[in-house]
Amino acid sequence: MTAPDFQSWVASRQQHVERLLASTLPAADIAPQRLHAAMRYAVMGGGKRVRPLLAYAGGEVAQAPEDRVAVAGCAVEVIHAYSLVHDDLPCMDDDVLRRGKPTVHVEYDEATALLVGDALQSLAFQLLAEHRLTRDAADQLEMVKLLATAAGSRGMAGGQAIDLQSVGKTLTVPELEFMHIHKTGALIRASVMLGACCGEPLSKEQLKALDTYAKLVGLAFQVVDDVLDTEAPTATLGKTAGKDAEQNKPTYVSALGLARSKAFAEELRQQALSAVAQFGDRALRLRQLADFIVLRKF
Repeated sequence: MTAPDFQSWVASRQQHVERLLASTLPAADIAPQRLHAAMRYAVMGGGKRVRPLLAYAGGEVAQAPEDRVAVAGCAVEVIHAYSLVHDDLPCMDDDVLRRGKPTVHVEYDEATALLVGDALQSLAFQLLAEHRLTRDAADQLEMVKLLATAAGSRGMAGGQAIDLQSVGKTLTVPELEFMHIHKTGALIRASVMLGACCGEPLSKEQLKALDTYAKLVGLAFQVVDDVLDTEAPTATLGKTAGKDAEQNKPTYVSALGLARSKAFAEELRQQALSAVAQFGDRALRLRQLADFIVLRKF
């Protein structure tokens, strides 16, 4: 049977994710209503759902049941949503626009936004704990550990700390990579690996290849983000354009220049494609997502 085209595949998985998120998030009329309404505001109706899509693609390599992968992908997406809510707070990036609408602390208030992030983080681990995602409970426990590590001080939160410490400084490319491997890359790597964990066991070499792909794609994602922050308008991005330059943050564009940054993203894409070549057709969606991430315009 012929595989659906990429856009159809993306649309069907995005719809699956939206349905699961909508049913997982507490209803807005359940007490405490304001918190639950704000949680839904933060998560629903926006975003490309790149991380769940990467989980689906990782799952295809391991022939994982899609219902299981969807849960893992949504757990990562909920962590991602919480990170955006906190990143936008005045004590962090102090932004007023996210996904084309006012940020959570603007629409509600700062205290509510803080609690939204706290509650979403807890919800992610509830998802991993209350659904059967693997044959072996020990393997599922490793999935919990994987996401916790990716979200914590050795992952996303640590990367954000480095980012805040780097404002006004000039970083080398290796220093930028170290920051973004944590801040952006950790959850992207977790997405691919969690999807694969839901399927048939892979060898250490195969897992290493998947992780290499995810690391490269995670870096490419950030490089392209930096390029788009320079080139794309606010209306296209759905968030405030030029914010990094305004806040004097080090970026790939400030370190390499625009042309070299674009070339670097393409180099990372080619390396990522090479990393999963051994999987043949099972890596079709991983290859297509690498293309989408690097070649996107928003």
